[in-house]
Amino acid sequence: MLDARLVDPLDALHLPREGGAFRVGLVVPQSGPLGLTGPSALDGALLAAHEINARGGIHDRPLELVLVDGGGAPHPVAAEVRRLLDAGALDALAGCHTSDVHRAVETVAAGRIAYIYTPPHEGGTRRPGVLCTGVDPSTQLAHAVADLTEGHHLRRWALIGNDYIWPRSVHRAAATLADRAGARIVLERRIPFGTVEPGVEALLDALRAARADAVLLSLIGRDLVHFNRALRRSGLDRRLVRLSGALEENGLLALGGDDTGALYAAMPSFATLAEEPRQSLGERHRALCGPWAPVLDAYAVGLYEGLQLLAALAERHALEPHGLTRAAGRLLRGGRRTVHLARAEGLGFAVLPPLGPR
Repeated sequence: MLDARLVDPLDALHLPREGGAFRVGLVVPQSGPLGLTGPSALDGALLAAHEINARGGIHDRPLELVLVDGGGAPHPVAAEVRRLLDAGALDALAGCHTSDVHRAVETVAAGRIAYIYTPPHEGGTRRPGVLCTGVDPSTQLAHAVADLTEGHHLRRWALIGNDYIWPRSVHRAAATLADRAGARIVLERRIPFGTVEPGVEALLDALRAARADAVLLSLIGRDLVHFNRALRRSGLDRRLVRLSGALEENGLLALGGDDTGALYAAMPSFATLAEEPRQSLGERHRALCGPWAPVLDAYAVGLYEGLQLLAALAERHALEPHGLTRAAGRLLRGGRRTVHLARAEGLGFAVLPPLGPR
């Protein structure tokens, strides 16, 4: 078996590759707004690398992961990726990070290397060699907004998110979906990263004044945690139905859990999902990383699957940027991404029955 290795970017620039390693730049937040998801995502990537190397690597070359902290501002992260690319230190690129970082990395990677971006994303077109394996806002939220609006008799949705590309796209999709479900948007706010906590009272006052009965949260990471904690202190958490396309197990744990029965998440995967592949993945993760390892959240699972896809493409000599989307489509045919709606129950999620077609 070939060991899975995690390589520092400086070492990737200056040290020779052991065994002619196949190096993948792994852009994962270890700091910043999504930093709390970083350990889980890193575990998902390491599990994928371990399994790929157990199969003999990629054309008998060991897979190595070059860790780039994707939690910084977009341009410095992209500059570090550019430096690695200019040095010929990477064979491919994969990541789970915010969409603004993604768009900056895309500008330096497009046409040069295969770049697989795995979390839910804002939609739109991509440049050559850039493959998004997550879901766009309309796909992610369509059933959830409709079912919650009907099930809870909601009529007045508020939209609160961070101020960058993904929440903007989420809010546009949500306005259409709410109208289709017979509800309307009564409040919209977008807040810069890191400013939710000091400005939360104004947000709560705006929610009260708008008489919202539901709020779609496109806040991420720490800001999502701070806002839900503030709702709990105010008592609004028991009056407002809340839906998030970014809440996962690590975020739920950070906010101390929720027992209101009114906090929902729409994500591609949950640790409590009863499907055999998801449970098997969790068991393999615990066997490799131990019982106290962070739970594999939806971001981690997406990154695991993205690296497995990248390895399959590499084995087929199909990583040429201009043919990447077509080659990946052949591998993914019939594998349409499912979105699950789950309700927070304590420190975990209860996955609700599959949502029917509309």
